[in-house]
Amino acid sequence: HAHVEYRKSLQLFIIIAPSPLPSNQTVARRGRQAMLSSIATRATIQLSNRALTVAGGRLYSTQTDQKPKTGVMLLNLGGPETLEAVHDFLFRLFSDKDIIPLPAQNFLAPRIAKRRTPKIQKQYAKIGGGSPIKMWTEKQAEGMIKILDEISPETAPHKYYIGFRYAHPLTEDTIDKMESDGLEQAVAFTQYPQYSCSTTGSSLNAIYRHIKATGSTNMKWSIIDRWPTHPLFIKAFVERISAEIKRFPEETQKEVVILFSAHSLPMKVVNRGDPYPAEVAATVYKVMEELNFSHQYRLVWQSKVGPLPWLGPQTDEVIEGLAKLNRKSILLVPIAFTSDHIETLHELDLEYAEELAHKCGITNIRRAESLNDSSTFIQAMAHIVSRHLASGESCSSQLPLRCPLCVNPVCGSMRQLFLHQKLV
Repeated sequence: HAHVEYRKSLQLFIIIAPSPLPSNQTVARRGRQAMLSSIATRATIQLSNRALTVAGGRLYSTQTDQKPKTGVMLLNLGGPETLEAVHDFLFRLFSDKDIIPLPAQNFLAPRIAKRRTPKIQKQYAKIGGGSPIKMWTEKQAEGMIKILDEISPETAPHKYYIGFRYAHPLTEDTIDKMESDGLEQAVAFTQYPQYSCSTTGSSLNAIYRHIKATGSTNMKWSIIDRWPTHPLFIKAFVERISAEIKRFPEETQKEVVILFSAHSLPMKVVNRGDPYPAEVAATVYKVMEELNFSHQYRLVWQSKVGPLPWLGPQTDEVIEGLAKLNRKSILLVPIAFTSDHIETLHELDLEYAEELAHKCGITNIRRAESLNDSSTFIQAMAHIVSRHLASGESCSSQLPLRCPLCVNPVCGSMRQLFLHQKLV
């Protein structure tokens, strides 16, 4: 398809040529649209000192005309946008002691990254050659800022920033950019709805380390560290689930088992008192409550790595178990992810909904579309930030409590930094 955008006498032609996608007669792939978007040609042009980003054939403003007053940095893991970026992504991941503590980490991290790179590159090649997470984050952020400028004029103009842990733009580089923009207030807004020391905690520790390393900050910092039961967030999932259930054959719709799948954690992390399992469960319960418990469901866990015990049951094992119970209509819901990336497009869609389902003889298995560009979810993002800014609080009431068996001293120092911020 050829998409044409016209702005101020500038004609911009984008030719999008998606690569062939895997077919599956039994699964309607909800991730295919995201795969096409991730393959789409992107370009950035400068027009009247205003940056315009082209993604998926649409034009998005990435700068405000006025100096921003409040910056909102969206925190996430990130993902390699190209196959060439996979190695560096893995190296940063395995070098992070907050998420993967290893003996002799400086020695092992580069070797593990090098060994795993070819396998992970093959996985990214199957979903379009790179992760779409940055593209989706930009779209979500653009919509959030537009709403935020309207509903919170006292803190406007707002500007969004992206801070990834293991891919560009890196959290540390983004902080430097925010400082150079002369912001009055900086909000670190985690895109992990449910708090874990391995995800949000790692990003917040990175902010703390960078501020400590640079000596100071001129911005007033506050953080949105969790939002597992926000009403609009729950509503966005309800909309996705309801729409997907209707795509099952009518005679099987009432028999669908909903599997809410979230990224698992090593049990040694869970047993320290990490709040993540409880907060994910809270999200699931709220979603089912809004659905009036219309279907049978389970919370399951994916992405286990290595031989050590992880939080279970594992998603693939539950699919196999349901097949043995002759439950052949299954809906997968990525309940802890806010956009598509390799865990949804490859692990859930290809490994489980295609390969494993075929092996088990499951005839009706689908995956609910990720939140991605859901207008309800983007409204949720804006209202979460607006409510946070109006509260005058530097963090949630839960952040000050460390995991009771925490072994990372940085976690305590990070909390003190944010708790002592003077926002007024």
